[in-house]
Amino acid sequence: MLLALDTSTRYSGIALYEEGRVLLEYTWQSAHFHTRHLAPAVERAFAVTDTTPADLEGIAVATGPGSFTGLRIGLAFAKGLALTRHVPIVGIPTLDFLAAAQPASDLPLWAVLLAGRGRYSACRYHWHAGTWKAQGDLQVWKLPDLAAALNAPARLCGEVDAEARRLLAEAAPQVEILSPAACLRRPAYLAELGWRRLQQGAHDDPATLAPIYLHFQ
Repeated sequence: MLLALDTSTRYSGIALYEEGRVLLEYTWQSAHFHTRHLAPAVERAFAVTDTTPADLEGIAVATGPGSFTGLRIGLAFAKGLALTRHVPIVGIPTLDFLAAAQPASDLPLWAVLLAGRGRYSACRYHWHAGTWKAQGDLQVWKLPDLAAALNAPARLCGEVDAEARRLLAEAAPQVEILSPAACLRRPAYLAELGWRRLQQGAHDDPATLAPIYLHFQ
């Protein structure tokens, strides 16, 4: 069994996963209370599924980009549990599992997260060999600059509030902004990507696994 943890932004989530099935998935708006919410959510997940930490075979954790505090809390919790239980840990970029939840398309996909200070972190993906692959590097944009970059037909998912939806729809009408439900980050997809890596024999060193922090100019 694998535990997946996402504390990248004010929206948090956890999942319990075994090959071929999701045992449990929680998402909630944590705001600035990741420390208060995370451990009780994990305890509740074990109780609801009648499992224990002894059943864990691995841990997947979101590595960002995202909130400095949120990422630090999630990574510390995941590393501590992995070391205590002697199980492997894998880090998955947050935008990768946000993109993984979207259906196949010939159009490129933009995955975005709120980055603070009126900025958005964004990465462009294309569908290749049955999965979404990142094209280019993660970038940080102010909303008007992001709208200008969306200069061709595409789809967009992620943390986009009502005002940003309105502005993007006006500035980039050729881009389909996916529904709020489709834009919700699903920790089950984080778990699925993490499980896949573990099955391939890949894992990260808890001592060196680090979050993706954004540095503003």
